[in-house]
Amino acid sequence: MSTRLACVVFDADRPRFVADFWAELLGWTVTIDRPDEVDVAAPDPDGLDLALTFLPEARAKDRKNRMHLDLASRSLDHQRVQVDRALALGARHVDIGQGAVPWVVLADPEGNEFCVLEPREEYVDTGAVAAIVIDTHDPARLAEFWSTASGWPIAYGGARVAGLRSATGLGSWLEFVQTRDVKSGRNRLRLDLASFPADDPAAEVARLRAAGATQIDADGVPGVVLADPETNEFCLRRPTPDYSSV
Repeated sequence: MSTRLACVVFDADRPRFVADFWAELLGWTVTIDRPDEVDVAAPDPDGLDLALTFLPEARAKDRKNRMHLDLASRSLDHQRVQVDRALALGARHVDIGQGAVPWVVLADPEGNEFCVLEPREEYVDTGAVAAIVIDTHDPARLAEFWSTASGWPIAYGGARVAGLRSATGLGSWLEFVQTRDVKSGRNRLRLDLASFPADDPAAEVARLRAAGATQIDADGVPGVVLADPETNEFCLRRPTPDYSSV
């Protein structure tokens, strides 16, 4: 019995607008377009990229997100093209204290930070999204929890950074980077899980709680809302064929 990563969820003031930005930037397509949800996914049905899900939520962004996407590049010229394309689509440069670094920090039209990385060997086969990055006080501990939750093995771990990747060796990395920042309020970006159709969702909730999750009361949400050991919210969604089979 296990759960799988289903999607990266963005709370958005204008879900279709920001979904279109990400679809254009990544070369992905809008696969679900409803008033209550817009999904963007890679065009390759056999790929292991997680869908991006945009849900309507009218609340102002007032702090740096604890999760962001890192985009891959093939060369320095490609990195510049990626940055120029993002800016033309509505992104902007942001300073989050990164200093002089080889990657470029931008924000999407609703202020969600993301990075366009310089070419790196470890990301040559990830597709457009090199990594989903989560800020954490304890990278090793949070990586252990999310390895249990996702079924992805820990590829490397340490006091400052840890990383998971699907056992197939395909798709984006899930990385945990140490930060001193204190979580405040509900995250605007989160990971959602889904159980497999043959599994018992109640048993999966119990398994996640045993691994360190806590359950959160939430009305009107199609699934069970929990928080990981550092109180990052996530949802265990009902099994559905609409999500990646990672």
